[in-house]
Order: sequence, then structure tokens, then C-alpha cells
Amino acid sequence: MPAEIILQQTPDDVALLDKREQLAGVRAKLADCESELAQLRAQLKAFEDRYFRQVGILYAELDDIEARIAEREVDLYDSDSARHRADEARQRAQATHDAAFGDADEIEEFDPPPSLKALFRDVAKRIHPDFARDDGEQKHFTLLMARANQAYRRGDTETLLRLLDDHREINASIAGEDAAAELLRITRQIQHAERDIAALDAERHTLLSSEIAQLRLDAEAAAREHRDLLTELATGLREQIADARYRFAFVERQISAHGR
Repeated sequence: MPAEIILQQTPDDVALLDKREQLAGVRAKLADCESELAQLRAQLKAFEDRYFRQVGILYAELDDIEARIAEREVDLYDSDSARHRADEARQRAQATHDAAFGDADEIEEFDPPPSLKALFRDVAKRIHPDFARDDGEQKHFTLLMARANQAYRRGDTETLLRLLDDHREINASIAGEDAAAELLRITRQIQHAERDIAALDAERHTLLSSEIAQLRLDAEAAAREHRDLLTELATGLREQIADARYRFAFVERQISAHGR
């Protein structure tokens, strides 16, 4: 009777299987967090664009007229307090103009410095999905490459360096091909994924606490009452702009009457 060969699993083998399952789970959660955050960013950006198109440009127009009024009042009253009010009004007008038109005024062709290009290439050589050893790692590398591409477009050197350091820590500093070495590598990967999940959760909380997110919630509440909040805000601002133009004309008449 032929002897049967029974393969006994060592404690490290059992622990390795458990860790691989844990890594798959935490990477799946990380991918979900990345997807949810990307969706939230897109939703807030779309709402913010609509806000600036409908409301932000009107705030910029109103603040510019208010600044012009304050500046003309310097000619009328010639006092330090009038000059101070004019300076503050112009700064406020510049801030609202930059908020409403900054992206349009500062659009330029993406031209990263050579150091950023070199760093991105270094990262891509290590985490590109083509270099993955299995399907699970390929999915993870795809997520990492998406993060690297986003960081590259933003000029985010810190994120690129962290991706590079993570890869080096896991793959270069832990030598060996046995179960113990693999167990340590997977443990580090889990720690990094959990750290990234915490960072994404913090960013999500920050975004949801932002003014534009709160305004979006208000707009959604108004929509449930069949109201358009941004249209209402725009209508109110147009009325304020009309009043500001009247006040500017009044100041101009006063200056003319005084021969200034």
C-alpha cells in the first residue's frame, strides 16, 4: 500500500493564510473609501462650480461696487478712516473675485518640474499594475497608480514620496522568501492600508464639514421643498447690486457737487 504524503501546515502557514485574508479585506475597504471619497469630491466640485457660476460672480460684482464706493468716499471725505475702509473693501473684493474667477484666470498648461517627473517615474516603476504578482496585488497596484497620478497632477510630492517609501519598506527592507518574511511584509501592508483608510476618513470628514458641503445640504433641503436655493441667493444679490449701483451714483453726484 503506497504511503500517503500528508502536508502539515506550520503555525506560520496558518498565520499567513489569515493575514492574506485580512489584507484582502482591508484593501477592499481601502478601495471603497477611495471610490466614495472620489465621488464626494466630484459632487462637491460640481456643486461648487454651479455656485460660482450663479452666485459667486454676483458676490464678486457686489464687492467690487462696494469697494469702488469706499474708494470714491476717500475723495469725498479725505480721512484716514475712509482710506482704511477703502483698503478693507478692496481686499474683500479681490478675495471674492479670486474665489469666483481664480481658476479661469490661472489656467495654464500642466508643466511639472523635472524633479517631480523623475519622482513619478520612480514610483511608477515600482507600483505599476504590470508588475503585480497576482490578481489581488494587481488590483491594489491599480489603486496606488490612480493615487500616484492624482498626486502628480496636483504636484503633491509628499504623497508620491510616501508611496515610494511604503514600497521600499515592504519590499526592500524585509529580506527572505519564507513564510515568516512574507508574514511580516503582509503585516506592514495591512498597517499601511489602515493608515490610508484613516487619512481618507479624515479628509472625508473635512470635506463634509466645509462651507460648500453645508451649502449643498441646504440646497438639497430646499429642493425637497421645490425651491432652488442658488437661484434665490442670486436674486437677492442682484437686488443688492442694484442698490449698490444707486449708492455709487449718489456718491459720484456728491463729489461732482463739491467740485472734486
